[in-house]
Amino acid sequence: MTVWIDGDSCPKQVRDIINTRCINEKIQVHYVANSSLPLPESPYISMILTSNAPDSADDYILEHSRQGDLILTRDIPLASALVKKRLVVMNDRGNLFTKDNVSERLAQRDFMQMMREAGIGQDKGKNYGPKEVKAFAACFDRELVRMLREERFAKAART
Repeated sequence: MTVWIDGDSCPKQVRDIINTRCINEKIQVHYVANSSLPLPESPYISMILTSNAPDSADDYILEHSRQGDLILTRDIPLASALVKKRLVVMNDRGNLFTKDNVSERLAQRDFMQMMREAGIGQDKGKNYGPKEVKAFAACFDRELVRMLREERFAKAART
């Protein structure tokens, strides 16, 4: 299992949770972004720098992630593409993207973007505090435990 992080917008509190948990579990984490992030020294944590081209980090994650990986992103179009690959995708607010909800979230995102471009509506959801960090930590832990259990079960079945 590898954890992929769309690092361009990943809050520090979330990085800290991911890093601590993945180092303890010896899980590889790849942060992908077009600028460097401050990360701890660990053989389990790497920074992959992409170009400044639009969606370069998204494209890298989409190309390199595989079945059994966990991906963290705020980017709903990327989440939609990853869900189509049948990967586990979540955001930093503890929301899991699934085949049942990603199309609706994409449509909602597109509608809100259209409204902002027309000068209607306001940017909501910019607040990120303890409640969101707690929701992320709970979802991340739940998915990580579930995926590790499935991975161990699959390895045991092969032997």
